[in-house]
Amino acid sequence: VQLQASGGGLVQVGDSLRLSCAASGLTFSAYAMGWFRQAPGKEREFVAAITRSGAGTDYGDSVKGRFTISRDNAKNMVYLQMNTLKPEDTAVYYCGRSTVISRSRTRYSYWGQGTLVTVSS
Repeated sequence: VQLQASGGGLVQVGDSLRLSCAASGLTFSAYAMGWFRQAPGKEREFVAAITRSGAGTDYGDSVKGRFTISRDNAKNMVYLQMNTLKPEDTAVYYCGRSTVISRSRTRYSYWGQGTLVTVSS
């Protein structure tokens, strides 16, 4: 199983960015998917999750209303659209798979190497 996150970069406060996660080696549509992030010196934090079909989503309180998670089961891809970015959004972003949609990182596996998002003020 491989989960490859991409799309990170250096942006300014208020900018938008879309992250992508390409999945391989698994039956993608059989898993809920989640995005987590980890800032230096901090624990990995829940960002967003989506059900297997894409019909249901959940967001962390700090990103609700600004971020949108989506998926394309035909392409084995999950996305995270991030709008109105803030300096506190700076972190390495990881995608993971889970058997059920969850905010708990212990439910997820196969994180991949992540993609760095830096929001400059």
